[in-house]
Amino acid sequence: QVQLVESGGGLVQAGGSLRLSCAASGRTFSSYTMGWFRQAPGREREFVAAISWSRGSTYYADSVKGRFTISRDNAKNTVYLQMNSLKPEDTAVYYCAAGRKVGGKFTSADFASWGQGTQVTVSS
Repeated sequence: QVQLVESGGGLVQAGGSLRLSCAASGRTFSSYTMGWFRQAPGREREFVAAISWSRGSTYYADSVKGRFTISRDNAKNTVYLQMNSLKPEDTAVYYCAAGRKVGGKFTSADFASWGQGTQVTVSS
């Protein structure tokens, strides 16, 4: 497993941008698919985006497609989530996760390692 630490959350106005970072420990970071999930109060944790280890293929939830971009820097053991055109409904705790699944539809069960989460609040 890898240890994950998120950063970059905060308060932003609607239409603004934030970039989340997730730093991973361990020498095998490049062999993990990395994902971002979010959980709003009273709601289940939901998939946001993922990037595979094999070809860097990216996957997005329909709700963020065209606004969010996931990327990774294997040399820095870090994955990023660039969030643009933020909406109040994007408000949630955002979690970074690492897993082995490549491709397909991602769920929480596909990821074995999780960070502690970082709060993102979008004001209207």
